[in-house]
Amino acid sequence: MEVSSGIHHVTGITADVQANVDFYVGFLGLKLVKRTGGFADAEQLHLVYGDRLGSPGSLLTFLVWEAAGRGRTGIGQVSEVALAVPPVSLGDWITRALAAGIPLEGPSREFGEPVLRLKDPDGLIVKLVGVELATPASLPDAPTRLRGVTVLTDRAEETAGFLRRFGYRHGELVGLTRRMLSDTDVVDVREVSGFVPSVPGAGVPDHVAFRAGSADEVRAMRLSLEDYGPTEIHDRKYFLSLYVRDPAGILMEHATDGPGMTVDEAPDRLGETLFVPPGEADRAEDLKAMLPQFALPGEERLPARRLPFVHRFNRPDDPDGTAMVLLHGTGGDEADLMPIARRIAPRATLLGVRGRATEEGVNRWFRRFDALTFDQADIRGEAEAFSAFVEGAVSGYGLDPDRLVFLGYSNGANILAAVIQLYPGVVRRAVLLRGIQVLEDPPAADLSEASVLVVDGRDDPFARNAPAVASALKARGAHVDRRELPAGHELAAADAREAAEWIRRNLPGAFSAEAATP
Repeated sequence: MEVSSGIHHVTGITADVQANVDFYVGFLGLKLVKRTGGFADAEQLHLVYGDRLGSPGSLLTFLVWEAAGRGRTGIGQVSEVALAVPPVSLGDWITRALAAGIPLEGPSREFGEPVLRLKDPDGLIVKLVGVELATPASLPDAPTRLRGVTVLTDRAEETAGFLRRFGYRHGELVGLTRRMLSDTDVVDVREVSGFVPSVPGAGVPDHVAFRAGSADEVRAMRLSLEDYGPTEIHDRKYFLSLYVRDPAGILMEHATDGPGMTVDEAPDRLGETLFVPPGEADRAEDLKAMLPQFALPGEERLPARRLPFVHRFNRPDDPDGTAMVLLHGTGGDEADLMPIARRIAPRATLLGVRGRATEEGVNRWFRRFDALTFDQADIRGEAEAFSAFVEGAVSGYGLDPDRLVFLGYSNGANILAAVIQLYPGVVRRAVLLRGIQVLEDPPAADLSEASVLVVDGRDDPFARNAPAVASALKARGAHVDRRELPAGHELAAADAREAAEWIRRNLPGAFSAEAATP
């Protein structure tokens, strides 16, 4: 079967979207040609870099796993990405890397080509290879296109044979590395028998995609793999692609050149608009509130602060000076409450925070011994850490304490209630959704500065425990409004309405008086 030749794109994983953008756009000089919600998971940001037009063969894409752990490079994975630069420019790249404090190694020679190894902020090895390769829409002082990838395998002959399906042919063998050649680039197949398997995570590429000339070519590839193993074909809007794993488990993709990156943006406006997958159009605004924000070089950006909790900002186009601090429920994360918060306060800056405890792999705010027995020492320790976080966030990000509202749901509401009782004055205005009293023996504090809305669900299985938190806060002088909705433990549209109305009454001018329809 005759196929098109060469790499279409390489997809990696980053744990720090701003650092990723600063490296690939700010340092390397590539163009951000697309920003979307992920097609496999719309709540995951996906960035695409490339030449001026996002041409196949120039594309590096990244899935954003904020604050993810570092992956492990090993068998069954792409280990290095190579970009072509003019050979005479390598000296300039060394100077630029040293000036930017970017880890580098070399120059050295591989297969007769000069190579400079860099590490991106997540630890991914990016090789700059001195070789003249053209691209349809080059950028000044930037790599021209992908030179190739290195893959690690314990079945080198089978991996090399599998690559022939994508138009590659055998090249030189140097040591344990077999170079496979296309008409435009290379795949270096490195034999690493006895090495550890790869583990997905930041700094480890997810897959390499090879070019297909048409959808018919993709379908023909799938038919050729009928007796090989499972394959998946997906319409990714910008290309149609097939996913398959080689004999060593390396994830490979076969992707069409078209429709291309200009299908929904003009060539001179590529990368400016955040898109969501077509099937997610009904919750586009929710996704835009949840996906991490970043600034391109030269744009205004929030200062980066290292604080004791993973957190994320979402800033609207016209902020009114109000900020909402969001504490998720069990199993949520820092983005979980951003959609409802954006409905409550359309012009507020949102600060989502991630709890540091985990239980069976899900995020929580404190440990528990069973469903209704809580680790009191851990509650107090995490409440102390959270109060320090609030102080650091107010100072570091320039938030106005007088225009600060806290919103917690379920487990997040529970820790928020504990913070109010243990650290008076840290939280002055709070909305507690489906919270209960988890703090035993709270101190006899003066909570007269605190105003709290408690919203319970009438059909919530924990409803019998709900009144205790309102009673505890009232007993210590807090101003408490309690509402009971015809709802269960899950949030309902009425929660947003009740919270918005309460905030308007308790924080005049907090945000636009225009109603936000859930």
